[in-house]
Amino acid sequence: MIKFPDSRTPKRLATGLILLASFSLQPAFAQPGHVADDVYTFYHSGPSNKYRIAGRVRSGEAVEILKRDANTDYVQVKLESGRTGWLPGDQITEGQSTLARLPGLQAALNEKSATTLKQADEIERLRSELTELKTRDQTYAGERDALNRQIKDLNYQIENMDESNLMRWLTHGGLVALGGVLLGLLIPYFPKRRKRSNDWF
Repeated sequence: MIKFPDSRTPKRLATGLILLASFSLQPAFAQPGHVADDVYTFYHSGPSNKYRIAGRVRSGEAVEILKRDANTDYVQVKLESGRTGWLPGDQITEGQSTLARLPGLQAALNEKSATTLKQADEIERLRSELTELKTRDQTYAGERDALNRQIKDLNYQIENMDESNLMRWLTHGGLVALGGVLLGLLIPYFPKRRKRSNDWF
């Protein structure tokens, strides 16, 4: 018995071909993007505003950029919900949105703020140390000048002391020499002592 195809078979075949064609149009690698931050817009079912509105998308929502229509500059995107639609190309920005990057930016800002505070404390500590060192340097400079003056005074006293000692020694030596000369001149005039008779010699 010959079995004829069911009347639903052509419909199933057409549906399968449409699905196969739609899968073949999907790009191999989806590109990350997001709806521009200053936009709250509707997306369409086709690559222009002539197609019906398929839904709305909030500003900053992350999407996958699937493909771009060269004629209308509309971009097909896949939403976080899994639905797809078309948006004008000027309403799509590549990369992560500011809203998505906000936690990371806030963390980086907090880290930078903490580092800045730490550096400010370190700078203040170094300034305090510098002020203390300057004060010590001034004190040491005053003590050094005082010591230099004392050394100069001591050197002057030593030089004067050497001259005074030299003059004193010269004076004493001259007096001793003069006394010796006088004594040598007067000794011959001293009476000689007579020897006793009971002396052995």
